[in-house]
Amino acid sequence: MTDKSIRVVAAVIQREGRYLITQRRASASLPLFWEFPGGKVEAGETDRDALIREVHERIGATVEIGSPAAFRRHDYEGYSVELVLYEATLTCTDEELAALRVKDYKWVEAHEMGEYPFPPADTKTLNTLDDFSLFVGRGKKAEPPKA
Repeated sequence: MTDKSIRVVAAVIQREGRYLITQRRASASLPLFWEFPGGKVEAGETDRDALIREVHERIGATVEIGSPAAFRRHDYEGYSVELVLYEATLTCTDEELAALRVKDYKWVEAHEMGEYPFPPADTKTLNTLDDFSLFVGRGKKAEPPKA
């Protein structure tokens, strides 16, 4: 474990059996990896406020945040990430989506997730789920550790 810890929140958004994923820009840390839309929680922000802000800044989307669905702590070289995945619902149309602060975005089915490289923390979280398609909406009210 390292001294520097970064809290990251991500939205698991499902629509018609597909999940929204975004690709990091080439200039970002962990370049060109795919991930659920989201980002860092800034000082003074709640997870929900950060997730609403980050999703809007990255893909122009408005979202309604649901329950926390998964939590993972992962150590990288020199820092650790606390990743919290939240169930979320788009409150905008697909036409309003744009790759603003990401390289790309796609809607993919659960069985296609393996075709897209995710960062190690995300991959470990996905690997712990028995059936990803049953993951979202399962109704568990688990609360992640506080920031």
